[in-house]
Amino acid sequence: MGGLRWAAPTRDLSSRAGRVAALGLAGVLIAGAPTRATAQDEDDAPGVTPDRVLFGQSAALSGPAAALGQGMRLGIEAAFAEINRQGGVHGRQLELISLDDGYEPEAALANTRELLQEQQVFALIGPVGTPTSRAAEPVATQSGAPYIGPFTGAEFLRDPDVAPTAVNVRASYFQETDEMVERLTEDLGVSRIAVLYQDDSYGNAGLTGVQMALAARRLELSGLAAYQRNTTAIKVAVLELRRADPEAVVIIGAYRPVAEFVRWAKRIDFSPILINISFVGSEALAGELGPAGEGVLITQVVPFPQDNSLRVVRNYRDAVRRQERGAPPSFVSLEGYIAGRLTGEVLDRAGPELTRTGFLETLTTIRNLDFGGFSLTYGPGDTQGSDRVFLTRIESNGSLRPLTSLR
Repeated sequence: MGGLRWAAPTRDLSSRAGRVAALGLAGVLIAGAPTRATAQDEDDAPGVTPDRVLFGQSAALSGPAAALGQGMRLGIEAAFAEINRQGGVHGRQLELISLDDGYEPEAALANTRELLQEQQVFALIGPVGTPTSRAAEPVATQSGAPYIGPFTGAEFLRDPDVAPTAVNVRASYFQETDEMVERLTEDLGVSRIAVLYQDDSYGNAGLTGVQMALAARRLELSGLAAYQRNTTAIKVAVLELRRADPEAVVIIGAYRPVAEFVRWAKRIDFSPILINISFVGSEALAGELGPAGEGVLITQVVPFPQDNSLRVVRNYRDAVRRQERGAPPSFVSLEGYIAGRLTGEVLDRAGPELTRTGFLETLTTIRNLDFGGFSLTYGPGDTQGSDRVFLTRIESNGSLRPLTSLR
């Protein structure tokens, strides 16, 4: 797979200006925020000393979504180590404390409070999931702490009136699901589309995106089924969807229950097109399924992690090798790496007198920050760096293949 070149986005998604307007975003990132202090304000710069900046992460490091939290942590640590080998940022080393929330909102809330109030971290980075972010992000907002690189495309994190300290890297779930529906309808002529979703705020975010995409094309859902978070009790959902007889099923879930769904579908000869949102964890899903995963589709929001033609991928792979020998490249850890590199860039531009307010204000000045094949742009009222969505397919040998269309 190392020789495969990562494909360009499959279509030109809605413009950045259009996305911001659609969300009704206006004004500055934090309305009425004071100008950046010329001297470091201790109340606005916890976790900052002359020789370090301390970051915190609450993520799923155990349980059915463990590969996601572990991947994000690896990517962030690899990026921080790369920055630290070059002398850090303004003489400060970047450090990370990671706590396990098992992909449960209550644990994420408790961890976030511990990180901000007891560990006194400067910012939160690499949280995993929509329900966990629903619980944790308000605590970050209350503290004024940047909430960097959440591994979720939930829309509420892209609204600065709701989540003023969020710093998003990836495209949103609405953009991913619109791309799915576009490819299914335009490339394959599919009109009967069902949804399997995790019954929580993550699943509902994806479901809403599919419904909006279908409505824009004068279509309706042909079937709907749900499963409970952190379980693999999926058989009833398989049977419900088979009765609906869709041509395609959009899946908004995590890799273990999704793998169980695919296995059950094959067992009962239910064979629609299956397409997953990026949160599923592509490599983990392919690993769970083995040859049974052949043909399963997944949208992605970062470049192909084996495309060595891209400088960002070469740098990422070198950093991960140094951080954890033998760790395979993955979309998840690449996303974590990009979040870590973005953090270092904003810290550098914010200057030596670092504050949380200064960090967030500096973010709004980032334009076309190119890591070598993947660029991020922010601005007043725009807290999402990338709009890019890609397509991949699991092959018979369990590898992932980039696609430019479904034709």
